[in-house]
Amino acid sequence: GVAAFTPTSDKRDESRCFLAAYEEAHAEKMHERKENEDPFVQLARRSLETYVKTGKRIVPDASLPAELTEPRAGCFVSLKEDGELRGCIGTIAPTRANLAEEICANAISAGTRDPRFSAVKESELPELVYSVDVLGDPEPIDSLSELDPRRFGVIVSTPDGRRGLLLPDLDGIDTPEEQVKIAARKGGINPKEEDVQLERFEVVRHI
Repeated sequence: GVAAFTPTSDKRDESRCFLAAYEEAHAEKMHERKENEDPFVQLARRSLETYVKTGKRIVPDASLPAELTEPRAGCFVSLKEDGELRGCIGTIAPTRANLAEEICANAISAGTRDPRFSAVKESELPELVYSVDVLGDPEPIDSLSELDPRRFGVIVSTPDGRRGLLLPDLDGIDTPEEQVKIAARKGGINPKEEDVQLERFEVVRHI
């Protein structure tokens, strides 16, 4: 047989309307963020997206600003998704011909080689928020009183080559003691060991 159904109410499903409005607002927010990204972040995004989609690495070209193609520097690329860290990989000192190449390589590593996370999938790419920290030269310090977690990052190292780093101005890191403890843990170091060396550095953060 054939059944017929006649709606008895023309009332809208407000929950669906709310979801659609949220998704539209979120998409607009992400679009606006991408439109306002500076060249450092645009390069990191393009590098990772190209690699995830095609398996190929982009080659930075001469059309990039001189601030990317001329200097050499260590840098870290951080990825967040829904406000949570999704990957962060970097270099303390330069390993490439210029900063542009450093950013491209570290963006790919942040998305595919951070051991704390699975590799980024293509479906995640539109939701990722990037930041690029360009590191200044580290300087040795003698005590925690010379640290400010909002201004300085810290490197904890030992003579046998172990080394851990923590960037500055991170959520939830409010004291030098916390900063050093986490950096030391990253390097497999007990902060109370003898001959532990501390260095501080500043960064220029691009978002």
